[in-house]
This record gives sequence, structure tokens and C-alpha cells, in this order.
Amino acid sequence: MNQDLQNIIEESDNIVFFGGAGVSTESGIPDFRSVDGLYSTTYKYPPETIISHSFFVRNTSEFYDFYKNKMIFLDALPNQAHIKLAELEKRGKLKCVITQNIDGLHQEAGSKNVLELHGSVRRNYCMKCGKFYDVYSIVNSKGVPKCQCGGTIKPDVVLYEESLDSEILEKSVEYIEKADVLIVGGTSLVVYPAAGLINYFKGKKLVLINKSSTSLDKRADLVICDNIGKVFQ
Repeated sequence: MNQDLQNIIEESDNIVFFGGAGVSTESGIPDFRSVDGLYSTTYKYPPETIISHSFFVRNTSEFYDFYKNKMIFLDALPNQAHIKLAELEKRGKLKCVITQNIDGLHQEAGSKNVLELHGSVRRNYCMKCGKFYDVYSIVNSKGVPKCQCGGTIKPDVVLYEESLDSEILEKSVEYIEKADVLIVGGTSLVVYPAAGLINYFKGKKLVLINKSSTSLDKRADLVICDNIGKVFQ
């Protein structure tokens, strides 16, 4: 691990981690905006149209065709970043992981306090009766997944045109405001309102770890331009 980062971590026991797609790409999950990411796939509609609320309502079958093929990666395993963050939480240093990812890999690595801004592919609900379904119910279904009551099952994922869960947003703000150290990793900080959360940080050290530069680099106390898994290793 980068020595400066190591020192910052060792000196604090009130760290919050805020992560984006770059944390998952190293587990083999494609990023939306990279050259080989989801935006470059060939479907009849662009991905941002397919994973919108209105498309889900109007073309549920086509939505699920894309969703099952391109949004669920059950073979993906936690990488060094996920594992190290879970260790830091166990040691009492890391108070919370706030993530824009929907893959559930932080929990799989052992993190307990995870705030998922965009929901999770691992949770699904019947829109009619509210019954819970796991990810395998979706993967193993033919066509549109249906509940026993006849209702359509919807992933607990924030689609385009849907707003973020206000309770999760409030909790995220609270953790960031109280944090002594904020480590931001694997995000280009262009997706709002999530990216705006950084503005609530009033602590001592802001650390940015990302392969490319971000709009907040000048504000940070430490900037590391590298793969986050490599950095945490």
C-alpha cells in the first residue's frame, strides 16, 4: 500500500470510504462508461434507455433480457480493495462503505456497514405484494420474473429517472460529515447526486484513488492515480 495512504489510515479510526465502478471493474464487472463497458454494447437501444424506469414499465421483457445478461455477475469475486476495506472495518478504523455499485461484493468480502446508493442486484421485490426474491430467482426465471401472486418482480436497483433512497442519502451525508478521513476510490465523480456527497466532508484528510484525474484532485490531500485493487494490496 502507498506509504502516505498507510500513514493516514494508521492515524485515524474514523474513516469513510466512498466508491464507484472502478472498485468493481477489477473483479471483472464492466464499467458503464469505459471503452469496453456497457455503453459500447450493441443493443437496439442505448443502455441508459434500457435501464430507465419508463423502459422497465413499457418494455419489461427487453429490460430483463439486457439486465440478466449485462448487469448480473454472479461469478465475480471480491478483489483486494473489497477485502482490505472489510479488514479496516473489523479493526474499527473504517466506519462505513458508501458505494455506487450494485453487485454486493463489499458484503461478500465481509463489510457489515455498507450504504448502497444505487441499490443491489441481490435484492428483488414483487411490485404487487412486496415479497422478497433473491438474485437466483431472477437469473433462473424465463422471461419476465413473476411472483406467486402474479405481480412483476423488480430489482431493488435505482434505475434512470428514479430518485435515490432518501434515507440512504441522509445516512451517507451523516457519515461523511462526521468522518476524519474520506477515501474516494474508483469513481470519476461525474454522477450526481452521489458525487455531490463529497462536498459534505469537513474532516482532516481527503484521499482520491482513481485511474484518471477527477474534478476534485486539487482539493484532495492525497491523489493516487492507479487501480484501486493494486493500491490496497
